[in-house]
Amino acid sequence: MSKVTLILRKKSNIPIEADAIRPDIFADKSYQEIKALPLYYGNKERNLGEIFEVRGERSDCIRIIGDLSHIKKIGYGMKGGRIVIEGNVGMHLGATMEGGEIVVEGNTSDWLGAEMKGGLIRVKGDAGNLIGAAYRGSKRGMNRGTIIIEGNAGDGVGERMRRGLVVILGDAGDFVGAHTIAGSIIVFGKMGKRPGAGMKRGTIVTFQEPRLLPTFRYDCTYNPAFLRVYLRALRGYGLEIREDYITGSYRRYNGDISELGKGEILIYERET
Repeated sequence: MSKVTLILRKKSNIPIEADAIRPDIFADKSYQEIKALPLYYGNKERNLGEIFEVRGERSDCIRIIGDLSHIKKIGYGMKGGRIVIEGNVGMHLGATMEGGEIVVEGNTSDWLGAEMKGGLIRVKGDAGNLIGAAYRGSKRGMNRGTIIIEGNAGDGVGERMRRGLVVILGDAGDFVGAHTIAGSIIVFGKMGKRPGAGMKRGTIVTFQEPRLLPTFRYDCTYNPAFLRVYLRALRGYGLEIREDYITGSYRRYNGDISELGKGEILIYERET
């Protein structure tokens, strides 16, 4: 498959907004047209070719090489195609995306997949705060799609999410699933303070004992059928999911009763 490769010319401390780096934009662009796409270097407009060495043309598969920690909004609003990033990357990666796939072989910053509407984001390293969350002033976070973080995540994972799936293989910070409207969040490591605070609906799954708010009430212990489907599907991404996680029991707590109270936190019941 043909692809466009972007190689960062020089690391900078000046932030760059690169929402023009999208597979659906690159798909019909020539080499010269890709080089001429506008990026914002601080408050100045620059051509993409000034920031990146460009190789290839007319492809919806993009490979980016370099430390992109200072570069924001890659894949912002993308509708399809694929981006592979070989290095770390900055804020708002894949935010509002509607389709396609983003793979990061390093770490990401805050607002990963914020308000996304579809597609897949997979991060091989750690991620920052507010994964799949709503921007300030918005009522809804991610509405569809899947985010998989193979490392740790920061605070506010899935805040106000409406639909979709977020999976954290490592630890997550405070306020996991705060104010969720629906959707599912699975955290294999530890969670910080106040998971599910203010949630209306939705599901949080954890395999470590969390500190629950008093506004969650025990309901039952069972093996959720939908969770078996989700966990087996994660194996399809090459993730190692223990069989006892699939076949085991989970304690179900309903909440947050200070809100609608139809959310749930499922806690894996370890065998003794």
